[in-house]
Amino acid sequence: MSNETDGRSTFSRRTALQLAAAGGAAVTGLLQGRSASAQDTSTAAEAASERARMPSPGWHRVEIGDARITTILDGMRPGEGPYPTFGADQSQEAMAELMRANYLPENQFVNGFTPVLVELDDNLVLFDTGFGESGRENGFGKLVERMAEAGYSPDDVTIVVLTHFHGDHIQGLMTGGEPTFGNARYVAGQTEFDWWTSQEAMNGDRAGNARLVEQMVVPLKDKMSFVAEGDEVVSGITAMEAFGHSPGHMIFEVASGGQRLWLTADTANHFVASLQKPEWEVRFDMDKAAAAATRRRVFDRVAEERIPFIGYHMPFPAIGYAEKLEGGGYRFIPETYQLDVEADA
Repeated sequence: MSNETDGRSTFSRRTALQLAAAGGAAVTGLLQGRSASAQDTSTAAEAASERARMPSPGWHRVEIGDARITTILDGMRPGEGPYPTFGADQSQEAMAELMRANYLPENQFVNGFTPVLVELDDNLVLFDTGFGESGRENGFGKLVERMAEAGYSPDDVTIVVLTHFHGDHIQGLMTGGEPTFGNARYVAGQTEFDWWTSQEAMNGDRAGNARLVEQMVVPLKDKMSFVAEGDEVVSGITAMEAFGHSPGHMIFEVASGGQRLWLTADTANHFVASLQKPEWEVRFDMDKAAAAATRRRVFDRVAEERIPFIGYHMPFPAIGYAEKLEGGGYRFIPETYQLDVEADA
């Protein structure tokens, strides 16, 4: 699917953010009684522009070619586990041994939820929307608040991409019964949409989630485009089918300036249990055999081609690499400064 024009200004979104940051710095300077000389103003603008790149605890930014990538932490959920949410087909001791080997607690784990913003050309593309207002009493639904900290408002989003329709990815679509991202069009997998709106979904054991889809996604259908393997969201963002976690689960490649990054969504849901043991069952995988095969296929490529990836449930800021281990499985390697060096090279 090619990029579409919709009458919006082609004024650079990056330039707008830099000007907004500079304006904020100028106001701060006046409040503090600082000098308003031209030199001071220039220095303040430069400092504000630099601060705009620096993350607060709830967001993190890297660049892939000309694409600016910002991960947003919608919330974190501690709980018991990872067994049997992960590895129900194994023994609890096998999971405990795996956790011990990786310096993790045996009976507790923390799950994060990380939507992603991709600023490319004159588009601001949001991948997944978190819990929205329904999660705020429990400390979730931080997407809009933390977007503001990163310099964005909901109205800046031009495209919302849904990797799949599980509740932690779609509930942020609506606020107070109205679309949260009022200027956006929407992109989703055709297979995913067709399944969740089917009688099988509405009347089966996933009926609760199907009702969420009816409430959150279906009202946006007229503004929605559907993608399959190889389709483009915009130039430089390509859809890939990664079925199993859900019937039409999609992942995406961002390519710009000779660099690539994959958004793997829920292909792997725990940075140890799902990656080091890709064959172990995951409760939330709807087709467990297909999900395991997809993990192998996706992370074989991520590891072999050294592609940085963002996983929705990886440890925040959710960006890293995968190293293939002897005997199967993968080791998660968090991104530290690799992309900064590549961006400056």
